[in-house]
Amino acid sequence: MLSNTTSLSIFVTMKNISSIQNPFIKELIKLQEKSRERRKKQRFLVEGKREISLVLQSDYLIETVLYVNENHLNNEDILKELPKSVDLIEISKEVYQKLAYRESTEGIIAVVKTKDFSLASLKFQSKTPLIIIMEGIEKPGNIGAMLRTADAANVDAVLIADPKTDMFNPNIIRSSVGCVFTNQIATDSSENIINFLKKENINIYSATLQNSNEYFKEDYTKASAIVVGTEATGLSEIWRERATQNINIPMQGEIDSMNVSVACAIIIFEAKRQRNFTT
Repeated sequence: MLSNTTSLSIFVTMKNISSIQNPFIKELIKLQEKSRERRKKQRFLVEGKREISLVLQSDYLIETVLYVNENHLNNEDILKELPKSVDLIEISKEVYQKLAYRESTEGIIAVVKTKDFSLASLKFQSKTPLIIIMEGIEKPGNIGAMLRTADAANVDAVLIADPKTDMFNPNIIRSSVGCVFTNQIATDSSENIINFLKKENINIYSATLQNSNEYFKEDYTKASAIVVGTEATGLSEIWRERATQNINIPMQGEIDSMNVSVACAIIIFEAKRQRNFTT
């Protein structure tokens, strides 16, 4: 793995880029499109005013901001907030449209350094942390939706067990509306995460139909981790067997499951309800 001091191979000295054939722009396109490039370069792109403003409020480091001059006034507040160390580059509409992941006209994109998602980096301010754990979730939209729930509920951390996609996937950033930057996140194997939870005396509540109790009958006022899996296969055996308690959401219709992000939100806000009434 490259060190955190690694930079893009094309040193940015230009202040105006109008061609999509520019070598630096070609590198940015690779970052946008390929997880492998994001891992190799330890950089990713963030698009849009709201998302970039959340990056500025976090501990992520912005290296470069590219903006369309015609949108300068709309983005002036963000541009003024940028640290002096940030390299500003004016780009053409054509270049912006090539780099932009979504159909927007905000005209501003940031190049940001990735950060450590190790379990060792986690810091809990509370003695009874509330954690969301996603095992093997593949769809970026579901991950983004649960990151929004995590932010809304102000949970202490989001852990990704056996990740299937990198957290800097542009669709995760888009669907989370920037909540990648507002949550404390870690990724690791299921085995390592379970060992971490046991060591920290955090109860594990696995959402599954097998050998489970109704979710609202459990006590989440102590240190708790709510674990959800894929809609297709559910949680793996390790989470079902090593849980403090398996839990389910009773279904009253014809189907036996619901969207994983919806299920996660229901359980998390039950935990928040219990905690609000006991504090």
